[in-house]
Amino acid sequence: MTTTATTTKQFIISEQLLEHWQGHRNLTRRVIEMFPEKELFEFTIGGMRPFAKMAVELISMGGPALKGIVNKKEDAFDDETFNPKTKEELLKKWDEETGVINQYFSEITEERFQETFNLFGQYEFPVYQNILYFIDNEIHHRAQGFVYLRALGINPPFFWERF
Repeated sequence: MTTTATTTKQFIISEQLLEHWQGHRNLTRRVIEMFPEKELFEFTIGGMRPFAKMAVELISMGGPALKGIVNKKEDAFDDETFNPKTKEELLKKWDEETGVINQYFSEITEERFQETFNLFGQYEFPVYQNILYFIDNEIHHRAQGFVYLRALGINPPFFWERF
């Protein structure tokens, strides 16, 4: 019997994953900007939360989670501390968290992406799966925002225009 050795090439490097995530964040930021101020904080459909609350969830997840991963600290999830009253305040915090994400993401070594981490003391998965969860969760909530915008008569940006 003959054995063949195979070399596996890496599919994506961490910088590309961060760029992909930040592309999604850029698009979500544009969605926030498109909302009229009042509707951003008050408009709902079918019992879903206003889009501002969804954005606060995303703000409360990415940066704090990466900081926890880097510091190996499993703090509980907290989306109650930041309570913006204006779109400007929400966007300012969004931009600040973009910097936090960039900082802590760059501190995760390639080896750490494979390590298991108990995110917020609730979700025990490899670090790369936690990061993919952040992206998936953002896409999910942004889609809800798209529905809200359409219900308000506003055409959302194309989902592929992330930069």
